[in-house]
Amino acid sequence: MTYCIGIRVNAGLVFLSDSRTNAGVDQISTFRKMMVYEKPGDRFMVMLSAGNLSISQSVRERLQVEKIESRDGGEPVSIWNASSMFDAARVLGATVRRVHADDAEALKNAGVDFNASMIFGGQIKGEAMRLFQVYAAGNFIEATRETCYFQVGESKYGKPVLDRLITPTTPLETAAKCALVSMDSTLKSNLSVGLPLDLLLYREGEFGTDRIVCIDEGNPYFRMIHTTWGQRLREVFDGIDDPHWDGGDTAHPLRVRSDRYEPMRKITHPGEKIV
Repeated sequence: MTYCIGIRVNAGLVFLSDSRTNAGVDQISTFRKMMVYEKPGDRFMVMLSAGNLSISQSVRERLQVEKIESRDGGEPVSIWNASSMFDAARVLGATVRRVHADDAEALKNAGVDFNASMIFGGQIKGEAMRLFQVYAAGNFIEATRETCYFQVGESKYGKPVLDRLITPTTPLETAAKCALVSMDSTLKSNLSVGLPLDLLLYREGEFGTDRIVCIDEGNPYFRMIHTTWGQRLREVFDGIDDPHWDGGDTAHPLRVRSDRYEPMRKITHPGEKIV
């Protein structure tokens, strides 16, 4: 399994991925799941992948050379000449379908599902930053102001903090911090996600970045995140009142008058035969 996050805010993009792959508790390996496609001054694109490793690696390599028909009848479109991130996402979708056409039947015969999903985002000169989630069928959706992040892989543990904190106006560094907290929550609850992590920040309009880091267990900032987040959660939890059943001196009683006061009960009486 894996966990990858892509966030689009007004200031830029955040990409974060773990590097654990496993085929059982005693078969654990490390593979990078982030790939950067860059043409300095013209375009900057990042792909994060989850699912079957052989599929995602095939997609990653083929994407560099894949071409599709132009919508206006011009020269074939690749990620290197696409005029929009939408067209670049179309190329990625076509690459996924090409890998499916080549490998899906053999995988099925071996009892393996065609399982792959990607986060793909970046910026091409002349348009705004865009972020997509691409599915195993090659179809995709785009992030919006209302939903400005995507997750693939083991997403449920790290989702609550993203839902509560990420908005389009979130500063880029704050979004990166939120992504790391989300990842730490996932690492804590799921052994199939593991270090090292790859973190990349892209600032709008730069078409390149030097804000990229590989985070291992010795990284001082991530160690601080891990320790502080757990400690602050406990402090907040301890600051919440325990439940008071009948009010008393609390402003937040647990039990109040209601038509749904109790669950249904079966009460037996003395001497009643129980079948």
